[in-house]
Amino acid sequence: MLTACNGAGGDPPSPGSTAATTTTVTGSTVPGTGDATSTTAEDPGIVPDLPTTTVSVGDASFREWLADDSAERGQGRRGVKGMPPGIDGMLFAWDSATNAVFVMEETLIPLDVWFFDGDGVLVGSHTMSPCSVEPCPRYAAPGPVTHALETPAGEREFRAGVRISTSASG
Repeated sequence: MLTACNGAGGDPPSPGSTAATTTTVTGSTVPGTGDATSTTAEDPGIVPDLPTTTVSVGDASFREWLADDSAERGQGRRGVKGMPPGIDGMLFAWDSATNAVFVMEETLIPLDVWFFDGDGVLVGSHTMSPCSVEPCPRYAAPGPVTHALETPAGEREFRAGVRISTSASG
């Protein structure tokens, strides 16, 4: 689960620069929130106070929480037991390409993360398992990306090369 952003490493690229920053996204659950097996429609656990956006991947459209600044990426899906009605996942977005790295720590549900480059092309993915021991595995994007789409593990299957578009970015 992507739950807290430690921020971009190094200085941000200057305008027109092709340099990518590195962003590490880590997470932990909120104590006492239970596990995915106890999820009910009435109790999704903690529900992040995040805006939503419509995301299209190929011909399919989804409604996603949008985390497009440090604070929102920091909130992430911490303590979320399952997706509330009308929300399919979470989109992490950066203004410029970043070498995103995701870390699962004591998460509640397994997740797939799909990485999209600056042209909106799917360039890689990982299935991330909940982790309750240190050190947790790190799940790196295969290169600089501007979007990472997080979905419950096994719920979606996208082909390499498919494109993403959002209501936030056109």
